[in-house]
Amino acid sequence: MPAADTNTLRVESLSKRFGEFWALRDVSFSVRSSEVLGLIGPNGSGKTTLFRCIAGLSPASDGSVFAGDAEIPPHQRKEHLFFMPDGARPWSEQTVAWALRYVAGLYGATMDRAWSLATTLSLDHLLGSRLGSLSKGEHRRVMLAVGLLTPHETLMLDEPFDGLDLRQTRDVMRVIREAARDGRTMFLSIHQLIDAERICDRLVLLSGGRVVGEGTLDELRARAETASGGLEEVFLALT
Repeated sequence: MPAADTNTLRVESLSKRFGEFWALRDVSFSVRSSEVLGLIGPNGSGKTTLFRCIAGLSPASDGSVFAGDAEIPPHQRKEHLFFMPDGARPWSEQTVAWALRYVAGLYGATMDRAWSLATTLSLDHLLGSRLGSLSKGEHRRVMLAVGLLTPHETLMLDEPFDGLDLRQTRDVMRVIREAARDGRTMFLSIHQLIDAERICDRLVLLSGGRVVGEGTLDELRARAETASGGLEEVFLALT
């Protein structure tokens, strides 16, 4: 796990209002270098809105995002992070092989790296398939490969395990872990608490648009005053 003082991004007092409704309220936390950080919360808690605001795709009503001591304006955040939204399905008429070649060429990755990811993510038999014909789980694995072909230090993945079976989830977790060991920061939005427990170094707990906890599972247990509870028990205690 990365050292505590190696923050790659810092979110401070981020808020988002739709009319009279506050989807996010005063959200603050850090994203550390080379960690797997989980953004945890039930559907409707504000996870996707928060990701979109951090990525600069949706304007925040208040708050800032920093890289080190420098504030990053929304239009420059794509230089610091790569965001893969839930449900993104680009290039529907193109093949999987075309997508991997295109992204590798765009960012200067080698084709050896692209084909290696295809093998690791069990995409070999899908290389000639059109993206629009893929199942949800197949498409998720292609989009993970796309993200890993970029040079960005931080990857933000919205629900990366949705649509995957148990074996595929295990394989994708292994790829995410390897990416973190290789120096990438993996920031994942996850609603399945069992998956979050298995993969995340640290967790940001979001409920009703507010952060109710940040830290390792042991740190969150201490805050919730439960010695050995799982993430579900901790989350319920803190909300």
